[in-house]
Amino acid sequence: MATETHEAAGHAAEAAGSAGMPQLDFSTWGNQIFWLIVTLVVIYLILSKVALPRVGAVLADRAGTIANNIAAAEELKQQARDAEAAYEKALANARAEAAAIVEATRAEAAEKLKAATARADEQIAAKAAEGEAAIAEIRAGAMEAAETVARDTAAEIVTALGFSAPEGEIAGAVSARLKG
Repeated sequence: MATETHEAAGHAAEAAGSAGMPQLDFSTWGNQIFWLIVTLVVIYLILSKVALPRVGAVLADRAGTIANNIAAAEELKQQARDAEAAYEKALANARAEAAAIVEATRAEAAEKLKAATARADEQIAAKAAEGEAAIAEIRAGAMEAAETVARDTAAEIVTALGFSAPEGEIAGAVSARLKG
């Protein structure tokens, strides 16, 4: 076992005595450059034929999904605008219809009011005519009663003064005085 350790130590010393790192040894640079070029070509081919097409496909798929989502959003936005326009139109129509109904109701109410006012005016005119007739009748009765009272009073006054006058003469004087 001791000999094996000496041999290993001898190889290590031999290796340490060489120029240093093998990558910096000019005698192996040709071989290193060859393998570097081969490795870069293989990596380029793997990336260009396998990895990059997959990444490109994922990016294209993602771009297509984004474009489809944007188109769908635009379509929904347009549908929302159309729905809003339809709503506004329906609202305007409803308001116009409500205004027409209100106007028709006002006209109907005005007509009913006009008819009721006309009936009330007719009733008032009839009552006024009845009242005028009653007042005229009362006035005529009052004038007649006043004339009768005036005749009786005049006859009493003439008698109280000690004079006498015929009934026709007293009636004529009272009538002339009442007429003006």
